[in-house]
Amino acid sequence: MDNRGEVREFLMSRRARLTPEQAGLAAGSNRRVAGLRRSEVAVLADVSVEYYAKLERGSIAGASSSVLESISRALRLDDTERAHLFDLARAADGIPTSGRSRRRATVQAGARLSLQWALEAITEGVAFVRDPYQNLLATNALGRAFYSPVIGDGGRTPNLARFQFLDPASRDFYPDWDLFGEMCVGIMRAEAGRDPHDRTMQDLVGELSTRSETFRTLWGAHNVRTHGSGTKRFHHPVAGELTLAYEELAITAEPGLVLLVYTAEPGSPSAERLHLLASWSASEDATIERRRATS
Repeated sequence: MDNRGEVREFLMSRRARLTPEQAGLAAGSNRRVAGLRRSEVAVLADVSVEYYAKLERGSIAGASSSVLESISRALRLDDTERAHLFDLARAADGIPTSGRSRRRATVQAGARLSLQWALEAITEGVAFVRDPYQNLLATNALGRAFYSPVIGDGGRTPNLARFQFLDPASRDFYPDWDLFGEMCVGIMRAEAGRDPHDRTMQDLVGELSTRSETFRTLWGAHNVRTHGSGTKRFHHPVAGELTLAYEELAITAEPGLVLLVYTAEPGSPSAERLHLLASWSASEDATIERRRATS
């Protein structure tokens, strides 16, 4: 991914979605664009038209924080979009972004014993570790049962983005498939902005863009988002309908890795179904152990 191209497309897409009325400007007549003109963004940001045009061409290296703040306000960027713009600027300057080291965590990091012990200590919810590329690196017992459609029979590391866009089973697992797709791409977009030279991310985006028209369209929209917390709906092949709250926590010992925990409201039907899934998982594990012992 080319940083200049990323900057150009991001700024143009944000400008195109903001109408003069939303920006507090008179629309006037004979407008050729639905969104704001470059000159209008420049006025709102209190910079020259020439300078804003230079930024929108992708020449963002050296832009000051005050200018980036002004552009963010002019384009009505939310917190995630503003952080993405700053990430793109830092990347253009060759500076590690968002306080994160450029060193990426490895698959082996997700198998660290102490981290696995921490996951297994969570028994009432789904817990798993995910890297910036949407790989499932480690799960607790309930997580393995919950994500069985994603994990499958083994092989390469399970990947939530590949499952979302390349596996038809995802449309059953995610009742709100379109929303999940937008979230997945928005999170990946934000990660890509932190390090546009990340070859692993480039390869994943290239693979998904080639194999999924939906992914290609969503990626081209340049929308970004963070995960954080919220509620999601799932349809599990064993447990049925589940509505789960999620919390995302950064793993400071491994920059780039996050711990996600899905829990159900106590006493709700989803909590009961999650408990049943845990019982089913324990029964399946016991059956496997018996087979191993007799083989």
